[in-house]
Amino acid sequence: MLPSFIKDRLIRWLEDNREFVVCAFCLPASFLFALLLRLRAAVRRLASDPNRHQSAVREIQARVQEWNKLPPKDRRLLCTSRPNWLSLSTTFFQKHLHHQVPIPLYDILELDEQAMTVRVEPMVTIGDITEYLIPKGYSLAVTIELVDATLGGLAFGTGMSTHSHKAGLYHETITSYEVVLGDGSLVTATADNEYSDLYKTLPWCHGSLGFLVALTLKIVKIKPYIKLKYTPVKGQKNYCDTMRDLSGANVAKPAVFPDYIEGTIFTKHEAVIMTGDYSDYDPKIPVNYCSRWYKPWFYKHVESFLLKGETVELIPLRDYLLRHNRPIFWVVEDMISFGNDPWFRILFGWLLPPKPAFLKFTTTPGVRAYTFTKQVFQDIVLPIQELEKQIEIASVLFEKFPLLVYPCKIIDHGPSSGQLKRPNAKYLVPGTNYAMYNDLGVYGVPGKVKEKKPYNPVDAMRKMEKFTREVGGYSFLYADIFMTKEEFEDMFDLSLYEVVRKKYKAEGAFPHLYDKVKPEIDVFEIGEEFAIKET
Repeated sequence: MLPSFIKDRLIRWLEDNREFVVCAFCLPASFLFALLLRLRAAVRRLASDPNRHQSAVREIQARVQEWNKLPPKDRRLLCTSRPNWLSLSTTFFQKHLHHQVPIPLYDILELDEQAMTVRVEPMVTIGDITEYLIPKGYSLAVTIELVDATLGGLAFGTGMSTHSHKAGLYHETITSYEVVLGDGSLVTATADNEYSDLYKTLPWCHGSLGFLVALTLKIVKIKPYIKLKYTPVKGQKNYCDTMRDLSGANVAKPAVFPDYIEGTIFTKHEAVIMTGDYSDYDPKIPVNYCSRWYKPWFYKHVESFLLKGETVELIPLRDYLLRHNRPIFWVVEDMISFGNDPWFRILFGWLLPPKPAFLKFTTTPGVRAYTFTKQVFQDIVLPIQELEKQIEIASVLFEKFPLLVYPCKIIDHGPSSGQLKRPNAKYLVPGTNYAMYNDLGVYGVPGKVKEKKPYNPVDAMRKMEKFTREVGGYSFLYADIFMTKEEFEDMFDLSLYEVVRKKYKAEGAFPHLYDKVKPEIDVFEIGEEFAIKET
């Protein structure tokens, strides 16, 4: 154990020399780490066996059944053996306290072009599925921007994309889940079979109801390019109204809406709104391969249109879908302030991004507690009718721009339809069963931290969560939450979830949802410490 004065000096040195540490150690190590993971995946593909899926699932069932034979006092709750550092969640679930079951399922199983679906194992990544589908002329209906996100992780968590104003949240595109339950049985849950109640509660369950062994997802027919229009808008009401109009928040069909919509808010008064449609090649429109290593970071490219004015480009589809991957939206800027400089992009851009898995792998409890207080990484789903209020409260609490806005359809599936509460009737689009919400993405180092001013991360996030509950929104649970269990149950509807836990043998076999997603560190104690320092 280091003496406290040495520890304080070391932390201060790391903080003052963060760019050197990231460039000299994290980037090269991340690159090598990613290369090893790709080699491992290639070896796994070469060794693939048509019968491997069935045998692997039987092995998972056998392990759960063996667990059931243990004396009750020896049965620790079940979880996967996948290391925390491979997950994109910001939390570190305490797997060492649980009974771990390997889930070695990495294959794409079946493409059904007639049904327009693809069946996959849960460890298939966004990088894998885009490489597989796009050359065949297809894409997932909802494609998250980070190549390392797994399709199973997104299924039990959730996600959205710039196509979500049409497709809804990621789980709306899942037609079936194949799950090993707490008694070792294998079931397939769909919206209209005998396991429809399980189907409703698997989204947002974060592995607290069973082990996912396969899922079937909707796909869409595509064209090779996205024709993307960048429109700078000045005035907060103007850009908020524009986002609502373009996404269909005020009127339903027969209006025609763009295939893709995204807003990047650079100040409270300036934003660039992007609208995209599938397109074939057009020689009259310039092509931008925006994901290549030497290209400007996408959000910086977007920012340039505040001065250039409205512009149209063609972007190859995979480049567009993964446009935010290199700078991890804009998080990398807080690690490497010169990362977007031309010299750095040309010489070292191929090393980006630092792999989230490697960053988590090298995160000790001390570093975790330190970084927890110095940065924010949150995606929050909120009614788009309250967009002005969202921007105002986020700018006050975090003093962090840009802000990301994706419109997203939230469908009212009726009572007892899962963990997401039904959208308030006042937000419903007239004549429909859905409301238009949006993702508000807040990423990076808050302004007060950069200016070395007092900043209480717990107080800031609890105020943001309070606002979210008041307007009927939801926090994405891959990020740290700051709610008590009572507040969590106020934000989400756990009535059907609790019934399903008992019915399908998850009670006593898997951790409860709240216990699965709450931070492993005591956020309330940290908040009290900061409050004392401020007084």
